[in-house]
Amino acid sequence: MSFIAESAQVDSTSRIGSGTKIWDLAQVREHAVLGVDCIIGRAAYIDEGVRLGDRCKVQNAALLYAPAVLADGVFVGPGVIFTNDTFPRAVNADGSAKNADDWTPTGVSVSEGASIGARAVCVAPVAIGRWATVAAGAVVTRDVPDHALVVGVPARRIGWVGKSGRRLVADGESWFDEMTRERYEERNGVLMEMTK
Repeated sequence: MSFIAESAQVDSTSRIGSGTKIWDLAQVREHAVLGVDCIIGRAAYIDEGVRLGDRCKVQNAALLYAPAVLADGVFVGPGVIFTNDTFPRAVNADGSAKNADDWTPTGVSVSEGASIGARAVCVAPVAIGRWATVAAGAVVTRDVPDHALVVGVPARRIGWVGKSGRRLVADGESWFDEMTRERYEERNGVLMEMTK
Protein backbone atom coordinates (compact mmCIF):
# COMPACT_ATOMS: atom_id res chain seq x y z
CA MET A 1 0.00 0.00 0.00
CA SER A 2 1.32 3.46 -0.90
CA PHE A 3 1.21 6.65 1.20
CA ILE A 4 0.30 10.04 -0.27
CA ALA A 5 0.42 13.13 1.94
CA GLU A 6 -2.77 15.16 2.00
CA SER A 7 -1.06 18.23 0.48
CA ALA A 8 0.56 16.28 -2.39
CA GLN A 9 -0.95 16.51 -5.88
CA VAL A 10 -1.01 13.14 -7.61
CA ASP A 11 -2.82 12.88 -10.92
CA SER A 12 -5.32 10.05 -11.18
CA THR A 13 -3.68 8.79 -14.41
CA SER A 14 -0.31 8.23 -12.73
CA ARG A 15 0.70 4.77 -11.49
CA ILE A 16 2.10 4.54 -7.98
CA GLY A 17 3.80 1.33 -6.87
CA SER A 18 3.10 -0.45 -3.60
CA GLY A 19 4.99 0.90 -0.61
CA THR A 20 5.79 4.22 -2.33
CA LYS A 21 5.59 7.36 -0.17
CA ILE A 22 4.81 10.80 -1.58
CA TRP A 23 5.35 13.63 0.90
CA ASP A 24 3.93 17.14 1.42
CA LEU A 25 3.51 19.47 -1.55
CA ALA A 26 5.00 16.99 -4.04
CA GLN A 27 3.41 16.90 -7.48
CA VAL A 28 3.15 13.80 -9.65
CA ARG A 29 1.79 14.62 -13.10
CA GLU A 30 -0.30 12.76 -15.66
CA HIS A 31 0.84 9.28 -16.72
CA ALA A 32 3.93 9.32 -14.49
CA VAL A 33 4.97 5.86 -13.29
CA LEU A 34 6.59 5.31 -9.89
CA GLY A 35 7.84 1.83 -8.98
CA VAL A 36 7.48 0.04 -5.66
CA ASP A 37 9.01 1.38 -2.44
CA CYS A 38 9.96 4.79 -3.86
CA ILE A 39 10.20 7.95 -1.75
CA ILE A 40 9.21 11.30 -3.24
CA GLY A 41 10.29 14.17 -0.95
CA ARG A 42 8.58 17.40 0.00
CA ALA A 43 7.87 19.73 -2.94
CA ALA A 44 9.45 17.38 -5.50
CA TYR A 45 8.06 17.63 -9.04
CA ILE A 46 7.60 14.54 -11.22
CA ASP A 47 6.56 15.68 -14.70
CA GLU A 48 4.04 14.12 -17.03
CA GLY A 49 5.14 10.67 -18.22
CA VAL A 50 8.33 10.49 -16.12
CA ARG A 51 9.19 6.91 -15.17
CA LEU A 52 10.89 5.73 -11.97
CA GLY A 53 11.96 2.17 -11.28
CA ASP A 54 11.67 0.44 -7.90
CA ARG A 55 13.26 1.77 -4.69
CA CYS A 56 14.13 5.22 -6.08
CA LYS A 57 14.53 8.16 -3.73
CA VAL A 58 13.78 11.67 -4.98
CA GLN A 59 14.64 14.23 -2.30
CA ASN A 60 12.94 17.54 -1.45
CA ALA A 61 12.42 20.12 -4.21
CA ALA A 62 13.95 18.00 -6.99
CA LEU A 63 12.52 18.76 -10.44
CA LEU A 64 12.31 15.85 -12.90
CA TYR A 65 11.02 16.99 -16.29
CA ALA A 66 9.71 14.63 -18.98
CA PRO A 67 10.82 12.44 -20.58
CA ALA A 68 13.18 11.50 -17.71
CA VAL A 69 13.59 7.78 -16.98
CA LEU A 70 15.14 6.41 -13.79
CA ALA A 71 16.06 2.74 -13.35
CA ASP A 72 15.83 0.84 -10.05
CA GLY A 73 17.61 2.17 -6.97
CA VAL A 74 18.37 5.69 -8.21
CA PHE A 75 19.01 8.47 -5.67
CA VAL A 76 18.17 12.08 -6.61
CA GLY A 77 19.33 14.64 -4.05
CA PRO A 78 17.56 17.78 -2.87
CA GLY A 79 17.12 20.53 -5.44
CA VAL A 80 18.36 18.45 -8.40
CA ILE A 81 17.07 19.54 -11.82
CA PHE A 82 16.67 17.37 -14.92
CA THR A 83 16.13 19.69 -17.92
CA ASN A 84 14.23 18.75 -21.08
CA ASP A 85 14.67 21.54 -23.65
CA THR A 86 17.80 21.57 -25.80
CA PHE A 87 17.05 25.04 -27.23
CA PRO A 88 14.97 26.82 -24.56
CA ARG A 89 13.00 29.87 -25.61
CA ALA A 90 9.74 31.39 -24.35
CA VAL A 91 8.94 32.61 -27.87
CA ASN A 92 9.46 31.45 -31.44
CA ALA A 93 11.79 33.33 -33.82
CA ASP A 94 8.80 35.39 -35.03
CA GLY A 95 8.05 36.53 -31.47
CA SER A 96 4.93 34.38 -31.01
CA ALA A 97 4.54 32.50 -27.73
CA LYS A 98 5.93 28.98 -27.86
CA ASN A 99 3.46 26.17 -27.23
CA ALA A 100 3.80 22.41 -26.82
CA ASP A 101 3.91 21.84 -30.60
CA ASP A 102 6.87 24.19 -31.07
CA TRP A 103 9.54 22.03 -29.43
CA THR A 104 10.51 18.42 -28.81
CA PRO A 105 11.38 17.44 -25.21
CA THR A 106 14.66 15.60 -24.65
CA GLY A 107 15.29 13.56 -21.54
CA VAL A 108 17.71 12.51 -18.87
CA SER A 109 18.10 8.78 -18.27
CA VAL A 110 19.64 7.41 -15.09
CA SER A 111 20.74 3.78 -14.83
CA GLU A 112 20.52 1.38 -11.90
CA GLY A 113 21.96 2.45 -8.57
CA ALA A 114 23.26 5.86 -9.71
CA SER A 115 23.24 8.88 -7.37
CA ILE A 116 22.77 12.53 -8.26
CA GLY A 117 23.99 14.92 -5.53
CA ALA A 118 22.16 17.93 -4.14
CA ARG A 119 21.61 20.89 -6.50
CA ALA A 120 23.17 19.09 -9.46
CA VAL A 121 21.77 19.96 -12.89
CA CYS A 122 21.55 17.34 -15.64
CA VAL A 123 21.21 19.07 -19.01
CA ALA A 124 19.27 16.85 -21.42
CA PRO A 125 19.93 14.83 -23.38
CA VAL A 126 22.32 12.94 -21.10
CA ALA A 127 22.58 9.41 -19.73
CA ILE A 128 23.98 8.64 -16.27
CA GLY A 129 25.54 5.18 -16.08
CA ARG A 130 25.00 2.35 -13.58
CA TRP A 131 26.24 3.04 -10.05
CA ALA A 132 27.73 6.41 -11.12
CA THR A 133 27.85 9.37 -8.72
CA VAL A 134 27.25 12.97 -9.75
CA ALA A 135 28.66 15.27 -7.05
CA ALA A 136 26.57 17.98 -5.42
CA GLY A 137 26.38 21.12 -7.53
CA ALA A 138 27.76 19.50 -10.69
CA VAL A 139 26.38 20.42 -14.11
CA VAL A 140 26.20 17.34 -16.33
CA THR A 141 26.38 18.19 -20.04
CA ARG A 142 27.55 14.85 -21.45
CA ASP A 143 26.98 11.17 -20.70
CA VAL A 144 28.46 9.75 -17.50
CA PRO A 145 29.97 6.22 -17.70
CA ASP A 146 29.08 3.39 -15.32
CA HIS A 147 30.74 3.78 -11.90
CA ALA A 148 32.14 7.24 -12.74
CA LEU A 149 32.51 9.94 -10.10
CA VAL A 150 31.92 13.31 -11.77
CA VAL A 151 32.27 16.81 -10.28
CA GLY A 152 32.29 20.44 -11.38
CA VAL A 153 30.91 22.74 -14.04
CA PRO A 154 30.85 21.19 -16.54
CA ALA A 155 31.04 17.81 -14.82
CA ARG A 156 34.21 15.79 -15.43
CA ARG A 157 35.30 12.38 -14.17
CA ILE A 158 37.76 12.43 -11.27
CA GLY A 159 37.55 8.79 -10.23
CA TRP A 160 35.47 5.64 -9.94
CA VAL A 161 32.91 4.52 -7.35
CA GLY A 162 31.63 1.09 -6.39
CA LYS A 163 28.13 -0.09 -5.56
CA SER A 164 28.67 1.08 -1.98
CA GLY A 165 28.98 4.66 -3.25
CA ARG A 166 32.54 4.89 -1.96
CA ARG A 167 35.44 5.91 -4.16
CA LEU A 168 37.33 2.90 -5.49
CA VAL A 169 40.94 2.38 -4.49
CA ALA A 170 43.58 1.61 -7.10
CA ASP A 171 45.14 -1.79 -6.44
CA GLY A 172 47.79 -2.58 -9.04
CA GLU A 173 46.02 -3.27 -12.32
CA SER A 174 42.54 -3.21 -10.78
CA TRP A 175 40.21 -1.13 -8.61
CA PHE A 176 38.83 -2.22 -5.24
CA ASP A 177 35.71 -1.35 -3.19
CA GLU A 178 36.83 -1.53 0.44
CA MET A 179 33.27 -2.04 1.70
CA THR A 180 31.83 -4.64 -0.69
CA ARG A 181 35.24 -6.25 -1.50
CA GLU A 182 34.32 -6.15 -5.20
CA ARG A 183 37.07 -5.70 -7.77
CA TYR A 184 36.90 -3.82 -11.05
CA GLU A 185 39.12 -3.36 -14.05
CA GLU A 186 39.33 -0.41 -16.42
CA ARG A 187 39.42 -1.05 -20.15
CA ASN A 188 39.56 1.87 -22.57
CA GLY A 189 37.94 4.28 -20.10
CA VAL A 190 35.22 1.81 -19.11
CA LEU A 191 35.07 0.22 -15.66
CA MET A 192 33.95 -3.41 -15.49
CA GLU A 193 33.29 -5.64 -12.51
CA MET A 194 35.69 -8.56 -12.36
CA THR A 195 34.19 -12.02 -12.12
CA LYS A 196 34.99 -13.95 -8.98
